[in-house]
Amino acid sequence: MHEVTRILSAIEQGDPQAAEQLLPLVYDELRRLAAEKMAREKPGQTLEATALVHEAYIRLVDVEKAQHWDSRGHFFAAAAEAMRRILTENARRKACVKRGGGWHRVDLDDLDLPTKLAPERLLDLDEAIEKLSGEDEAAGRLVKIMYFAGLTIEQAAAVLGISVATAYRHWAYARAWLQCELNRE
Repeated sequence: MHEVTRILSAIEQGDPQAAEQLLPLVYDELRRLAAEKMAREKPGQTLEATALVHEAYIRLVDVEKAQHWDSRGHFFAAAAEAMRRILTENARRKACVKRGGGWHRVDLDDLDLPTKLAPERLLDLDEAIEKLSGEDEAAGRLVKIMYFAGLTIEQAAAVLGISVATAYRHWAYARAWLQCELNRE
């Protein structure tokens, strides 16, 4: 513990090598402090405890803005304050409209996607749809919108700007074409 105070004093004096010596001594304790702070945050945080420690450490040991540390306890109190500020800045940044403020993170595994195919089967389907698009672009677009976006045929027709009757014709052709292509494989 005396060593930490000595190194903090050297940093205060402007010794650039002292900052390198400090991190190994205080890292575990800073990591524990950051983990405690992160445990109190809402789930779905994009900032991890390690990143929080590193950002706080950079702010605390900035050689250009030498700070006075009375003791090891003073350093860790300042570290806790730096972490609080980082978390607050991060929350403000996420809340602004420019970065999707008001939007909520959704885990893709929780979504009820229109497809429940195994990954290798999905790859086969994607390849077949690309071949279909090469032969009939309109039918390929219709399949992509209906299958992957989960739209009804009426909704897909509206999105594509075609009549419902045309959409049904493309859909009938596409289903038959894809069935033949997938069975061939």
